[in-house]
Amino acid sequence: IELFTSQGCSSCPPADRLMGQLAQDPSLITLSLPVDYWDYLGWKDTLALHGNSRRQRDYAITRGDREVYTPQAVINGVMHALGSDKSAIESAIARTRQSAQPLSLAVTMTVADSKATVHVPAASNGQHSGEVWLCPVTSKAQVKIGRGENRGRTLNYYNVVRRWMKLGDWNGKAEDFSIALDKLPDADFSLEDVDHLAVIVQGGGTSKPGLMLGAATASLH
Repeated sequence: IELFTSQGCSSCPPADRLMGQLAQDPSLITLSLPVDYWDYLGWKDTLALHGNSRRQRDYAITRGDREVYTPQAVINGVMHALGSDKSAIESAIARTRQSAQPLSLAVTMTVADSKATVHVPAASNGQHSGEVWLCPVTSKAQVKIGRGENRGRTLNYYNVVRRWMKLGDWNGKAEDFSIALDKLPDADFSLEDVDHLAVIVQGGGTSKPGLMLGAATASLH
Protein backbone atom coordinates (compact mmCIF):
# COMPACT_ATOMS: atom_id res chain seq x y z
CA ILE A 1 0.00 0.00 0.00
CA GLU A 2 1.49 3.34 -1.08
CA LEU A 3 -0.05 6.42 0.51
CA PHE A 4 0.41 9.69 -1.34
CA THR A 5 0.09 12.33 1.34
CA SER A 6 1.15 15.90 2.16
CA GLN A 7 1.82 17.99 5.24
CA GLY A 8 -0.04 20.79 3.46
CA CYS A 9 -3.25 18.78 3.00
CA SER A 10 -5.90 19.17 5.71
CA SER A 11 -7.62 15.94 4.58
CA CYS A 12 -4.50 13.83 5.01
CA PRO A 13 -4.04 13.39 8.79
CA PRO A 14 -6.78 10.71 9.08
CA ALA A 15 -5.09 8.77 6.27
CA ASP A 16 -1.70 9.14 7.97
CA ARG A 17 -3.16 7.75 11.20
CA LEU A 18 -4.69 4.85 9.28
CA MET A 19 -1.29 4.07 7.77
CA GLY A 20 0.05 3.79 11.30
CA GLN A 21 -2.63 1.22 12.06
CA LEU A 22 -2.16 -0.74 8.83
CA ALA A 23 1.60 -0.81 9.41
CA GLN A 24 0.94 -3.17 12.35
CA ASP A 25 -0.47 -5.83 10.00
CA PRO A 26 2.36 -8.26 9.11
CA SER A 27 0.58 -9.26 5.90
CA LEU A 28 0.90 -5.72 4.50
CA ILE A 29 3.80 -3.58 3.34
CA THR A 30 2.83 0.06 3.80
CA LEU A 31 4.77 3.04 2.47
CA SER A 32 4.09 6.76 2.90
CA LEU A 33 5.08 8.83 -0.13
CA PRO A 34 4.81 12.56 0.69
CA VAL A 35 4.30 14.75 -2.38
CA ASP A 36 5.38 18.34 -3.02
CA TYR A 37 2.62 19.79 -5.20
CA TRP A 38 0.79 21.40 -2.26
CA ASP A 39 3.89 23.31 -1.14
CA TYR A 40 2.60 26.48 -2.82
CA LEU A 41 -0.16 26.72 -0.20
CA GLY A 42 2.33 28.06 2.33
CA TRP A 43 4.18 25.11 3.86
CA LYS A 44 7.02 23.16 2.26
CA ASP A 45 6.57 19.48 3.09
CA THR A 46 9.69 18.47 5.00
CA LEU A 47 9.52 14.82 3.88
CA ALA A 48 8.32 15.20 0.30
CA LEU A 49 10.18 13.89 -2.72
CA HIS A 50 9.41 15.31 -6.15
CA GLY A 51 9.79 11.78 -7.46
CA ASN A 52 6.77 10.75 -5.35
CA SER A 53 4.64 13.35 -7.15
CA ARG A 54 5.88 12.10 -10.50
CA ARG A 55 5.23 8.48 -9.48
CA GLN A 56 1.65 9.32 -8.52
CA ARG A 57 1.04 11.01 -11.88
CA ASP A 58 2.60 8.09 -13.73
CA TYR A 59 0.28 5.68 -11.90
CA ALA A 60 -2.74 7.74 -12.97
CA ILE A 61 -1.60 7.81 -16.60
CA THR A 62 -0.92 4.06 -16.58
CA ARG A 63 -4.36 3.31 -15.11
CA GLY A 64 -5.95 5.70 -17.60
CA ASP A 65 -8.12 7.53 -15.06
CA ARG A 66 -5.90 10.61 -14.44
CA GLU A 67 -6.92 10.50 -10.75
CA VAL A 68 -4.29 12.39 -8.73
CA TYR A 69 -5.26 13.58 -5.24
CA THR A 70 -4.30 13.42 -1.58
CA PRO A 71 -4.73 11.32 0.40
CA GLN A 72 -4.58 8.59 -2.23
CA ALA A 73 -3.65 4.97 -1.59
CA VAL A 74 -2.36 2.84 -4.46
CA ILE A 75 -2.78 -0.85 -3.79
CA ASN A 76 -0.47 -3.46 -5.32
CA GLY A 77 0.41 -0.98 -8.07
CA VAL A 78 -2.86 -1.32 -9.95
CA MET A 79 -5.81 0.11 -7.97
CA HIS A 80 -6.39 3.25 -5.93
CA ALA A 81 -8.66 4.25 -3.06
CA LEU A 82 -9.18 7.18 -0.71
CA GLY A 83 -6.30 6.92 1.72
CA SER A 84 -8.47 7.49 4.79
CA ASP A 85 -11.10 4.88 3.82
CA LYS A 86 -10.06 1.61 5.44
CA SER A 87 -12.90 -0.43 3.94
CA ALA A 88 -12.14 0.84 0.43
CA ILE A 89 -8.47 -0.06 0.85
CA GLU A 90 -9.34 -3.53 2.16
CA SER A 91 -11.72 -4.03 -0.76
CA ALA A 92 -9.01 -3.03 -3.23
CA ILE A 93 -6.57 -5.45 -1.60
CA ALA A 94 -9.08 -8.28 -1.96
CA ARG A 95 -9.88 -7.44 -5.59
CA THR A 96 -6.26 -7.26 -6.68
CA ARG A 97 -5.50 -10.56 -4.99
CA GLN A 98 -8.37 -12.19 -6.88
CA SER A 99 -7.71 -10.73 -10.32
CA ALA A 100 -4.12 -9.59 -10.74
CA GLN A 101 -2.10 -12.09 -8.65
CA PRO A 102 0.18 -9.51 -7.03
CA LEU A 103 3.31 -10.39 -5.05
CA SER A 104 3.68 -13.78 -6.72
CA LEU A 105 7.49 -13.58 -6.36
CA ALA A 106 8.81 -14.65 -2.97
CA VAL A 107 11.38 -11.85 -2.72
CA THR A 108 13.71 -11.91 0.31
CA MET A 109 16.15 -9.38 1.72
CA THR A 110 18.93 -9.69 4.28
CA VAL A 111 21.17 -7.09 5.92
CA ALA A 112 24.63 -8.29 6.93
CA ASP A 113 28.29 -7.32 6.56
CA SER A 114 27.36 -3.67 5.99
CA LYS A 115 25.29 -4.41 2.91
CA ALA A 116 21.74 -5.27 1.91
CA THR A 117 21.18 -8.24 -0.38
CA VAL A 118 17.95 -8.90 -2.24
CA HIS A 119 17.09 -12.27 -3.76
CA VAL A 120 14.50 -12.40 -6.54
CA PRO A 121 13.52 -15.95 -7.52
CA ALA A 122 12.85 -17.23 -11.00
CA ALA A 123 9.49 -16.45 -12.57
CA SER A 124 6.74 -18.96 -11.93
CA ASN A 125 3.84 -17.38 -13.84
CA GLY A 126 3.24 -14.99 -16.73
CA GLN A 127 5.35 -12.14 -15.33
CA HIS A 128 8.94 -12.35 -16.53
CA SER A 129 10.33 -8.84 -16.13
CA GLY A 130 10.34 -5.98 -13.68
CA GLU A 131 12.41 -3.31 -11.96
CA VAL A 132 13.98 -3.80 -8.53
CA TRP A 133 13.78 -0.74 -6.26
CA LEU A 134 15.17 -0.27 -2.76
CA CYS A 135 13.80 2.34 -0.35
CA PRO A 136 15.34 3.48 2.97
CA VAL A 137 12.38 3.96 5.32
CA THR A 138 11.71 5.87 8.54
CA SER A 139 9.12 4.00 10.61
CA LYS A 140 7.79 7.10 12.36
CA ALA A 141 8.48 10.78 11.72
CA GLN A 142 6.91 13.51 13.84
CA VAL A 143 6.60 16.95 12.26
CA LYS A 144 5.36 20.23 13.71
CA ILE A 145 3.58 22.14 10.96
CA GLY A 146 4.26 25.89 11.00
CA ARG A 147 2.08 27.15 8.14
CA GLY A 148 -0.57 26.09 5.68
CA GLU A 149 -3.77 24.12 6.21
CA ASN A 150 -2.33 22.09 9.11
CA ARG A 151 -0.52 24.96 10.85
CA GLY A 152 -0.05 24.53 14.58
CA ARG A 153 -0.47 20.75 14.45
CA THR A 154 2.14 18.12 15.26
CA LEU A 155 1.58 15.16 12.94
CA ASN A 156 2.98 11.65 12.75
CA TYR A 157 3.94 9.93 9.52
CA TYR A 158 4.58 6.19 9.25
CA ASN A 159 6.92 4.19 7.02
CA VAL A 160 8.12 7.24 5.15
CA VAL A 161 10.16 6.51 2.03
CA ARG A 162 13.26 8.71 2.08
CA ARG A 163 14.71 7.77 -1.29
CA TRP A 164 14.19 5.55 -4.35
CA MET A 165 17.23 3.54 -5.44
CA LYS A 166 17.08 1.27 -8.48
CA LEU A 167 19.05 -1.91 -7.92
CA GLY A 168 18.53 -3.24 -11.42
CA ASP A 169 16.21 -5.02 -13.83
CA TRP A 170 14.82 -8.50 -13.23
CA ASN A 171 14.40 -10.62 -16.37
CA GLY A 172 12.64 -13.70 -15.11
CA LYS A 173 15.68 -15.60 -13.83
CA ALA A 174 16.71 -15.99 -10.20
CA GLU A 175 19.06 -13.16 -9.33
CA ASP A 176 20.67 -11.41 -6.36
CA PHE A 177 21.10 -7.65 -6.02
CA SER A 178 23.18 -5.97 -3.33
CA ILE A 179 24.16 -2.49 -2.14
CA ALA A 180 26.48 -1.21 0.58
CA LEU A 181 24.64 0.45 3.47
CA ASP A 182 26.86 3.52 3.29
CA LYS A 183 25.38 4.20 -0.15
CA LEU A 184 21.87 4.65 1.28
CA PRO A 185 21.95 8.20 2.78
CA ASP A 186 21.71 11.42 0.83
CA ALA A 187 21.76 15.12 1.73
CA ASP A 188 18.36 14.92 3.47
CA PHE A 189 18.94 12.01 5.85
CA SER A 190 21.61 9.87 7.47
CA LEU A 191 21.64 6.17 8.31
CA GLU A 192 20.52 7.12 11.83
CA ASP A 193 17.31 8.58 10.35
CA VAL A 194 16.14 5.29 8.82
CA ASP A 195 15.43 2.02 10.59
CA HIS A 196 14.45 -0.38 7.84
CA LEU A 197 14.53 -1.01 4.13
CA ALA A 198 11.77 -1.92 1.72
CA VAL A 199 12.35 -3.54 -1.65
CA ILE A 200 9.82 -3.89 -4.45
CA VAL A 201 9.91 -5.70 -7.76
CA GLN A 202 7.43 -3.97 -10.04
CA GLY A 203 6.28 -4.53 -13.58
CA GLY A 204 5.67 -1.87 -16.16
CA GLY A 205 8.84 0.23 -16.01
CA THR A 206 9.77 3.49 -14.33
CA SER A 207 7.40 5.77 -16.26
CA LYS A 208 4.58 3.22 -16.37
CA PRO A 209 4.52 1.61 -12.92
CA GLY A 210 2.38 -1.51 -12.85
CA LEU A 211 1.66 -4.61 -10.82
CA MET A 212 3.72 -5.32 -7.71
CA LEU A 213 5.42 -8.62 -8.45
CA GLY A 214 7.20 -9.00 -5.13
CA ALA A 215 8.21 -7.06 -2.03
CA ALA A 216 10.07 -7.47 1.24
CA THR A 217 11.37 -5.49 4.20
CA ALA A 218 14.39 -5.81 6.47
CA SER A 219 15.41 -4.07 9.67
CA LEU A 220 18.60 -2.02 9.86
CA HIS A 221 18.89 -2.16 13.65
